[in-house]
Amino acid sequence: LKAVILIGGPQKGTRFRPLSFEVPKPLFPVAGVPMVQHHIEACAKVPGMKEILLMGFYQPNEALSRFLVSAQQEFKIPIRYLQEYAALGTGGGIYHFRDQILSGGAEAFFVLNADVCSEFPLQEMLEFRQQHGDMHSFVILGTTANRTQALNYGCIVANADTQEVQHYVEKPSTFVSEIINCGIYLFTPAIFQHIGEVFQRNQEELALEESSNGWQRAEVIRLEQDVFTALAGSGKLYVYKTDGFWSQIKSAGSAIYASRLYLNQYSKSHPERLAQNKPGGPVIRGNVYIHPTASIDSTAVVSAGSGGPGARTCCPPRSHHLPLSSQLGPNVSIGEGVTVGAGVRVRESIVLHGASLHDHTCVLNTIVGWDSTIGRWARVEGTPSDPNPNDPYAKIDSETLFRDGRLTPSITILGCSVTIPAEVVILNSIVLPHKELSRSYKNQIIL
Repeated sequence: LKAVILIGGPQKGTRFRPLSFEVPKPLFPVAGVPMVQHHIEACAKVPGMKEILLMGFYQPNEALSRFLVSAQQEFKIPIRYLQEYAALGTGGGIYHFRDQILSGGAEAFFVLNADVCSEFPLQEMLEFRQQHGDMHSFVILGTTANRTQALNYGCIVANADTQEVQHYVEKPSTFVSEIINCGIYLFTPAIFQHIGEVFQRNQEELALEESSNGWQRAEVIRLEQDVFTALAGSGKLYVYKTDGFWSQIKSAGSAIYASRLYLNQYSKSHPERLAQNKPGGPVIRGNVYIHPTASIDSTAVVSAGSGGPGARTCCPPRSHHLPLSSQLGPNVSIGEGVTVGAGVRVRESIVLHGASLHDHTCVLNTIVGWDSTIGRWARVEGTPSDPNPNDPYAKIDSETLFRDGRLTPSITILGCSVTIPAEVVILNSIVLPHKELSRSYKNQIIL
């Protein structure tokens, strides 16, 4: 067995700016670890997994190389990065590197898109294939969406008894099915024959177009539109439906939602990653990840009148009704070397490494960029873009940045090395890196 994780490249991740300026999107920390580490962890657990290949068109850089070395040491499995010469699509990349994937006699391999978060039921997909298809069939991981949101995904119509895919449409204009493609697949080497047929067809079409500069375009192959559509109804493609959590990570707002899903899972899979309430420590509410190197103020909670009538208090009258200890959570991830002062409140947020939250700051529905500083008594807040909590099949909407010429209210994002002064309010805004603000802002992109 092998696994291929498609990590895309720098032309993608535009909805992830300004965060993707600093780090390749797959290395952005979600629930305390790089996004793609969740995929690697899941693959490494599958018995018989021999190698994990990351595939994309990022230039090999120091951050990526360092991550690969540490992941290999941690998971005790060979992990390599294969760089495409251009964006080749979800099928073009694996076809281009088919010899690398098949080397060593791989009998089957998983393909996972890096921009999804999931429970990754990979072992269950293997067992499902043994029970339903033959050893040469392919499996798509599917989940249920509501009728409206299903139009934003690849829709799968399957036989209710056998789960064989009979019809596949990518982002249909009218309702087709509530079962959607999760971007996680199980293939055998036979898939390359089907991708090869698309490649041949593309080349023939390009040969007829004399004006085209065809060599690059022929290799751009999309698994979803070009391959699955043709395979549906052939008896070779099956869908395994999961009830576990799943979400796309297309925008920074969806990273906070994905962080919540992974933090919830940690109670079962990694309880050691979740912070606990300790005497003299911050108040932890719900699931919170705190990096061991972070410095969180441990001031005790001081409440008015606790020492009896006439007792002296250790803080000015203004603070009588304010807990001096920091309150973190639910759904908070605190990165490496972060400093959190007294009386800070953080909720539904990701605070990236080296950031500093001064005393009594309030941070809600926000991503605080690397090495950013938020001054005393400042409030930084965004609007969550969560799925409808009353609909069990609702998915997160990938909102456009602007609607009717206005910035859509969403989470607040501070790029790296942003300085927020004391006692200001920043609402629903995106602040590009290396900005030093002097006043409050609302619903703005600060360039």
